[in-house]
Order: sequence, then structure tokens, then C-alpha cells
Amino acid sequence: MPEAAHVGSGKVRELYALDDERLLLVASDRISTFDVVLPTEIPDKGRVLTGLSGFWFARTRSIVPNHLLGLQADGRSTECRRLEMIPLECVVRGYITGSGWKDYRATGATSGHRLPTGLRESDRLPEPIFTPSTKADEGHDENIDLGQAGELVGAERLQEVERVSLELYRYASEHALARGIIIADTKFEFGVDGDGRLVLADEAFTPDSSRFWPAADYEPGRTQPSFDKQFVRDYCESLGWDKTPPGPELPDEVVTGTRARYVEAFERLTEIPFDRYLDDPEVVLA
Repeated sequence: MPEAAHVGSGKVRELYALDDERLLLVASDRISTFDVVLPTEIPDKGRVLTGLSGFWFARTRSIVPNHLLGLQADGRSTECRRLEMIPLECVVRGYITGSGWKDYRATGATSGHRLPTGLRESDRLPEPIFTPSTKADEGHDENIDLGQAGELVGAERLQEVERVSLELYRYASEHALARGIIIADTKFEFGVDGDGRLVLADEAFTPDSSRFWPAADYEPGRTQPSFDKQFVRDYCESLGWDKTPPGPELPDEVVTGTRARYVEAFERLTEIPFDRYLDDPEVVLA
């Protein structure tokens, strides 16, 4: 890629500058768990993330503008607008699970939201809640309350981010549930363009940024089977690994099972065969 300068690497993505206005975001097949990139890749994972993000970006423009300018023929590269990124992970929870469940068990609340007593693991919340966290360059993101988030981005911007995040979640969760998938929670990243407008960036409603549960198997009171990287997390947990680098190698059956879950999530949510996307990535934008 001689015409593009490499400007950064994330856990999954490589970032290239095309010019002063545009970036190229390339989604690799790397997988991270507990904030550690594992040595084993999941084939086509980057294409699933890119295709699903494109699908959602095309359908949520009426809620908030996004950074997407176009998808490349390789199915894993996104041409996008440069933005000034907001220093928050914008998490919406519709169900009590993950770190929210841990917070709730300890304190009866998460990110400053006092929740009803007697909730079971994976229970649906009365209303989706916005629970921001810090964006850690290294290590784990930290759940924070709205007051702390407001100090980072300003009270007015935070209100806008909360409203937009909840609207996005409600739209996508209704779409997904009609196709047999519960979106238990999700996270967004936003930026601000040159005119000061809020813009959705990075990815949207992918198996990396969301917990996808099969609705047919949903049963509160336990951990749910899922279409996301929970399968990899569960395997890593079973090893007694201390969650510090280097991460463990994944056996073939975990790789194959994870790829199958990612592709099934893509096909259920988009109603597009994955092979068709591989032939023509722009099919998700129609």
C-alpha cells in the first residue's frame, strides 16, 4: 500500500492515512480476549466485522452520521473520514451481564445506575442503560458514571452521545430480535467532524463490539450461549490463564467454531449469504 502511510495499530485494525481528510481502516483476523491479542487468528473475522459495520452504517444514517466513505474489494478495508475521537467507550446495556453483572452483584448498581433488586444474570433490564467507560490505551477499560464522563467530554456532548447511543441500540436490537438474535449489550466510538457534529466511527454492532445471544436459547439465570467471542473467552477461562500476555494458542475446533459463529451472525443479521459479500462487499450497503 505505497500510497497510504501506516499511522496506527489497534488490537484488531490497522490504520492508514490516505490524505488529510481520509483514512483506510483494515480489519485483520486477529482476536483479543481480556484485552490480550491471541496468537491464533480467526479466518475471515475481519471481513465479518467490516461487512456488518457497513450494513449498520448504511441503515443508521438517519440517527447519526458515520465515518464510512466506501468499502474496498478485499471486504476487510473501509475508507473513512478523519475525525477527532471522543475519549469514551459508549456502552449500552439491555441485559445485565459481563462487567455490569459483576458491578451489580457487588453494589446493586453499574456506572452509577441503581438497578432493581433481585436481578438474575442475563435478565433483561427494564430499560436499556448507557454505561460509559474509559478508553484505555493499555489494560482494561474502566466503567465510569455519567458525572465522570461529563468531565471528559462536557455535559452537553455527553447528553447527545447518550441519546444517540440509546437510539442506535433500540433500532438495532429490534432488527436483530426479529432475526433471532438478542443484542445484550454493545459499545460505540464516536468522533467529531470539522463542523463539530457527532459522527459514529470505528465499528457498529459486530461480534467484537456486542454480545449476540441466540434468542431461541435465552434463559435468564446463567451465562448465555453466544455468536460473539464469548466462545473464545470461555475456552481461555478454562485454561487457568492469568489473562496477561502472551495469550494462549487456540485449538482448531475453537477457531472453526468461532468463525462459524461470526459468519452465522453476519448472515442472520444482514440476510445476505457471506459468500455473496465476499464476491461484492458493497452488497451490504444496498
